[in-house]
Amino acid sequence: MVTSRLNIPSHPQLLQTWIPNCTQKPSEQDPGFRGAKMTAHLPQEISSNCGSTTIIEPPRWGQQSGEEKVDKMPLHPEDIRPELKEDIYDPSYQDEEGPPPKLQYVWRNIILMVLLHLGALYGITLIPSCKVYTWLLVIFYNVVAGLGITAGAHRLWSHRTYKARLPLRLFLILANTMAFQNDVYEWARDHRVHHKFSETYADPHNSRRGFFFSHVGWLLVRKHPAVKEKGGKLDMSDLKAEKLVMFQRRYYKPAVLFICFILPTLVPWYFWGETFQHSLYIATFLRYTAVLNFSWLVNSAAHLYGYRPYDRNFGARENILVSLVSLGEGFHNYHHAFPYDYSASEYRWHVNFTTFFIDCMAALGLAYDRKKVSKATVLARMKRIGDGSRKSS
Repeated sequence: MVTSRLNIPSHPQLLQTWIPNCTQKPSEQDPGFRGAKMTAHLPQEISSNCGSTTIIEPPRWGQQSGEEKVDKMPLHPEDIRPELKEDIYDPSYQDEEGPPPKLQYVWRNIILMVLLHLGALYGITLIPSCKVYTWLLVIFYNVVAGLGITAGAHRLWSHRTYKARLPLRLFLILANTMAFQNDVYEWARDHRVHHKFSETYADPHNSRRGFFFSHVGWLLVRKHPAVKEKGGKLDMSDLKAEKLVMFQRRYYKPAVLFICFILPTLVPWYFWGETFQHSLYIATFLRYTAVLNFSWLVNSAAHLYGYRPYDRNFGARENILVSLVSLGEGFHNYHHAFPYDYSASEYRWHVNFTTFFIDCMAALGLAYDRKKVSKATVLARMKRIGDGSRKSS
C-alpha cells in the first residue's frame, strides 16, 4: 500500500522544480497552506497490516533506501490529489450585503421529521422490553450505516482521500443507502460546497445561523440561493463517471425504502420473534433517528464547541465527544485544514473507528493510495495559524 505525505521543503529553490507533466499551479489561496509553500514527496514505502501502519520516511534525494531509489517528484501540496480541487476553501468568496432571503419552509420534511422523532421517543420507552438480538441489530446497523457515510460518502467520494476496489465500493454504497442521508452524489455535492464556502450563505448548513439550523433546520427549509448557485457550478464529473454512484442515485428511493425501513423492521419480527411494535419503533425509527443526529452533530456541535489548534480562521473545531458518536468525524478543525487526509485527524486510530476500518481494508488490499499529511506540515500550520490550544487529543 502507498500513502502520500506532505513535507516542508528544506530548500526554497525546490519549489521551482516541477515534474514535467504537472499541470497544477501553486495557489496561495489554499487555506491549508496560507503563508507557506510546501511540497509533497511521492512515493513512500510503508508496511501495513490490520494492527498497524508504519510509514518509513524517505531518505534524502539521491540516496538509496535498501535496493530502491526514491523517485524525485516534488509537487505542490494540492497535487497529492490532482483529480479534485472542489473541496478546497475559497477565502475570496463573501456573502452579498443586505438581509438574507425569507425562509421558505418545506412542510413535508417538517412533518416527517417530527413524526420520526416522536416514533423514536416512543421507541425509547420500549427498550426495557426489547430482546437482546434486536438491540444488537440496531448497533450493527448503525455502525455499518455510519461507515457508509464516514468511509464512503465523506472520505472516499467527497474528498477522494483514498481509493477503494470494487468489493469495498459495493459495501460502502449499500451501507450509505442504509444510512438514508441522500444519495452519495447529492451528499458529496453539498459537502464540497460546505468546505469550499464554509460558514457563508453558500454553505448548506452554515453554523453562523445557529445550532438548530446547522443541525437539522437546514433540511426543513429551501436552500439559500447561494447554495444552489455554487453547488451547480461545482465540477462533479468524477462522480458522474462512477457507474456505481450513478446507479445508486437512479434507484435510491426504492433501495432506501427496502434497506433502511422494511428490512430492519421485518428481520427481528421474523427471525427471533420480536413484536412488530418493537421492531418498528426500535429497530427502525429509533435506530434511524440516532444515526441521523450523530451525523448532524458534525455540522452543528463540531462547528460551535471545541478547540481550533490547526486553523483559528475556521469555525470548525476539535470535539472528541462528536468523534465518539460519529466514528471519528469530530476532529473537525483538522479536517477543514487538511480535507485530503484520509484519517480526518492527526491521530489516526485515536477515537476514530473509520480510520481503523480503512486501514483494515488496506491490509486486505481493498483500499489503497491513502493520503496522509506529514507531522512536520501539521506542526508548521499549528504554529502559524492555530489557536495555541494544542488540545486536539
